[in-house]
Amino acid sequence: MKITVIGAGYVGLVSAVCFAELGNKVLCVEKSSSKLDELSRGMSPIQEPGLTEILDKNLEEGRIRFSDSIKEGVDFSKVIFICVGTPQSENGMADLSQVEEVSRQIAMHMGEYKLIIEKSTVPVKTHELIRRTIKRYAREDLEFDVASNPEFLREGFAVYDFMNPDRIVIGVESKRAVEIFQEIYQPFTENGNTLFVTKTSAAEIIKYASNSFLAIKISYINMLADLAEKVGVDVDMIAEGVGRDKRIGRDFLNAGIGYGGSCLPKDVNAFIHMAENYGLDFGLLKETEKINLNRRKQFLEKVEKLLWINRDKKIAVWGLAFKANTDDVRDAPSLGIVKGLLETGAQLCLYDPEAMENFKTIFSESKKLNYVEDKYDALHESEALLVLTEWDEFKEADLKRIKELMKLPIVVDGRNIFNRDKMESEGFEYHGMGR
Repeated sequence: MKITVIGAGYVGLVSAVCFAELGNKVLCVEKSSSKLDELSRGMSPIQEPGLTEILDKNLEEGRIRFSDSIKEGVDFSKVIFICVGTPQSENGMADLSQVEEVSRQIAMHMGEYKLIIEKSTVPVKTHELIRRTIKRYAREDLEFDVASNPEFLREGFAVYDFMNPDRIVIGVESKRAVEIFQEIYQPFTENGNTLFVTKTSAAEIIKYASNSFLAIKISYINMLADLAEKVGVDVDMIAEGVGRDKRIGRDFLNAGIGYGGSCLPKDVNAFIHMAENYGLDFGLLKETEKINLNRRKQFLEKVEKLLWINRDKKIAVWGLAFKANTDDVRDAPSLGIVKGLLETGAQLCLYDPEAMENFKTIFSESKKLNYVEDKYDALHESEALLVLTEWDEFKEADLKRIKELMKLPIVVDGRNIFNRDKMESEGFEYHGMGR
């Protein structure tokens, strides 16, 4: 079938490319001319495993193309996915200006029935605002549906997650919309996946509720990590024991320096403010946020306690992205940690396999930052190694070589990627989180 996707960010581009891979004809609308040029040449502007290869394949086979025209996108298909950004505004709420703009433009170019689908993460009742906007700006009285189809894509695994969903949530208000969704997702339902059909408001809440629950798990295990350090046990033992309870599960029970990225911090904050608009106090999520932000402060305190004085000491930093397999540094723990180290006068040597260019745009003026193209180059004469992202290449690093290159073999592992006993047997002074 024909599908229009508006927005070529993480969600939009992955969705567009994967819909094309499933055999659909896809038109992706993107207003950024620089992005359009890259995409039309088969180059993905975002780092996501497998995405460039699938994009290039489907361009060649004519199943996907890109345009900057909303009118062309509206004319192309009766199915329109809204995948524009909903960044956090200054007051903590989701900024829906791009959603409103797209809704107006869809309305002005509609000439027949359309199913307009929120795939961007939006507050509850946003579908009612989209519906109202379209009714106001439409040039004629036409039938249309507004639905919600939230995404559950992990950065670094987005293509895999789209093609292997653990659930497909659709929020709808009409039988006609359900039937269209059944056609869209037929390749998945034929393979045993089911559509979870609910009300549109419920689908909007499910997205925020899911991300917030994952954030709670992360902050919960980090809270336990502090207790583990105080009493002298390894937090991984606690996580393993708790995670074996089938009602809880082991995923997201990984102690460290906390969560970051473009989703969890923004969505937790927006969910708190959404609740406040209804007179509710989501105090649990406020504590979740507080614990998460405090992890960065605690990590800095750990480093300063170990080195005593940071000023003019060379410190190697491995990892800048908020998680492995992405170049995304939005709200990454590395931002606050690097800023804090610079304020204490440390000389930093930084390495990340994908995220350095994005990081440079934020810390472009600092003369105390040195970026290197090889992880081992960051270690020469360093007095500590800080691990801030759980890249596989760090886990597989040559420990003997690391020790030989460092001035002092001190490792502060913010992601607990190394085995403590192994590190100490190799002669390192090793410090993890909750260990």
